[in-house]
Order: sequence, then C-alpha cells, then structure tokens
Amino acid sequence: MNLTELNRIATALVAPGKGILAADESSGTIKKRFDAIGVESTEENRRDYREMLFRSNEAMSRYISGVILYDETIWQNAKDGTPLVKLIESSGAIPGIKVDEGTQALPMCPGELVTVGLDKLAERLKKYHERGARFAKWRAVIDIGSGIPSMTAIRVNAHALARYAALCQAAQIVPIVEPEVLMDGDHDIDRCYEVTSRVLNKTFQELRVQRVALEGMVLKPNMAISGKKCAKQACVEEVAEKTIRLLKACVPAAVPGIAFLSGGQSDEEATAHLNAMHKLGPLPWGLTFSYGRALQAAPQKAWSGKAENVAAGQSAFSHRARMNGLACKGEWQSSLEQKAA
Repeated sequence: MNLTELNRIATALVAPGKGILAADESSGTIKKRFDAIGVESTEENRRDYREMLFRSNEAMSRYISGVILYDETIWQNAKDGTPLVKLIESSGAIPGIKVDEGTQALPMCPGELVTVGLDKLAERLKKYHERGARFAKWRAVIDIGSGIPSMTAIRVNAHALARYAALCQAAQIVPIVEPEVLMDGDHDIDRCYEVTSRVLNKTFQELRVQRVALEGMVLKPNMAISGKKCAKQACVEEVAEKTIRLLKACVPAAVPGIAFLSGGQSDEEATAHLNAMHKLGPLPWGLTFSYGRALQAAPQKAWSGKAENVAAGQSAFSHRARMNGLACKGEWQSSLEQKAA
C-alpha cells in the first residue's frame, strides 16, 4: 500500500471549493428519477444523461473533484466511443466506483438492514482500478425508530465498512466510508446527534481494529438534522453548529476530509447547511459535499431526455455545482439562487 498516494487522492477529493458528484444511482433508483421526468430508463438513456453531466466543462473542471460511478457506468463509452471514465479524467476530476451491493434484512433485528457485497470484493477492486477508479464508496444505512438502531445493527455495519475500507486500501483505492443515519423519521435533531455519535464512534473503532490508515480515506456522513416528519425542524445555524460539534468529537484529525451526503434535503438546504458550517472557523479536516440528488434534480428536469435540452441540463448542473463550490468556502448567499432563477 502506497499511503502517500492514497493521501494525495483523498486530499484532492476534498480540495477547497470542489466536491464529489455522486452519480452512482442503482438501476432501480435512476428508473424512479427518470419516471419522474417521463424518460424511459434504457442503458442508452442512462449513458446519454451521465455523458451530459461529465461533458459539462465548467462544472466538472471548476467545482467537481471526483465522480462516484455505478458498475454499469464505469464500463460504458460515450456516444463517440470515448470511455466515460476518460471524460471524467480529462476534466481533471477523479473517477470512483460504488462497490456495495445494497442491503439485506439483518437477522434477529426487525426493521434493520446490513449492507452486503464483501464476497469477491478484492477481485472486483482490482478490475475497477485497472479501469481507472481511484476511490470507492460503500454505504451503510442506519434507521432511527422505536427501539432502533440496535447496537447489533451499528456494530455489523461498522464492521463491514471497515472490512471494505481495508480491502480498498490494499487495492490502492481510497475508501469513502459512508455510515448514513437516515432522516426519514419523526426524531428531533438531538436524537440524530446521539445516534450519529454512536455510529461514528463504533465505525472509527472498527477502522482502527482492521488497521485502516485514516490518512488514506474520506468520511461521508449525514449531518445532524431533524427527521423529515419531526414537527420542529432545526434551523440552518443549529444544524451547522451541532454537526460541527459532533464531527469534532468523533472524527480524528488524521482523516483528510469529510464529504457530506445530502440525504433527502432540498438542493438549497444542503447548500445552506454546508455554507453555514464553513462560517464556524477553521476545521481540522477538509469539509465538502458528495451530493447525488441535490446536484442532479435540477439538471435532470431541465434535460428531460431530449437532445435539444443538453445545454439547459448542463447549465442547471453548473449552477448547482457552483453554489456548492461557494458553500465550501462559506461564500454562498441565497440571493445567488434568485439571480439564477
């Protein structure tokens, strides 16, 4: 393992003013997104859509540090025959790959899930590295509800995340470690804070046990935020303050960077929260975004599957990428959204 190189890539992924585009939707998820805009989810349409994003020169070269791909996408070529991986590289961004294989019910733990995909992961990582992937992603899902999460769910998911991370580093690939505490429930921000704290502490304990070099990874956590169904929604400042307090308590300074998931927040909410965090003074790690829907909802709608809308789709993507790039420096203002509209 070349830790210097892993650290270089991890640091590049969280470079100031840049963040990660999560374009790793599974076939099922992208079908739902395409259904919403009236586009058939064929392999060709999925390719055309992602090619449109990767050819958005302004967004990709100025605001995007890396792109997380789905297995189908990493092997695809653009319409002109160029591998999509090469389009990403030529923009200066780093290609990455989602390697988990989704979730299964966790035995003896009703309503809880464990992420699977460790079998044969070493062989898959070798092929992905040959194809150009330099970082990977594995998502664990922790739900908050009555009597959950159990310590069992937290522990088995942290264990799997650490095993995945160790396999990545052995394959010279930077692991993005994503323990996501979902925001779907009616819990308040303090319950989210408490659960996320337990999840992060157990995850870093497992990473140490399995000898993962913290300098060669990136953390992709949720923010401390109210559940979607909670009657009292925490304000932007409270989300920022509690999230930073949580991360400072749980994430070692050896980790080069933290890239947030948007987790169901609206485009502007995800941007506003990130911006507010950057106003809280110097931080021990790089802090950026690794957004999927919060970067893509607008370009998907603008594109709507029509070749004549490619420029409009790219313009919408560039705007969202720029807004989040500004938020990474604490320079975003809501008035910039109105100007664009």
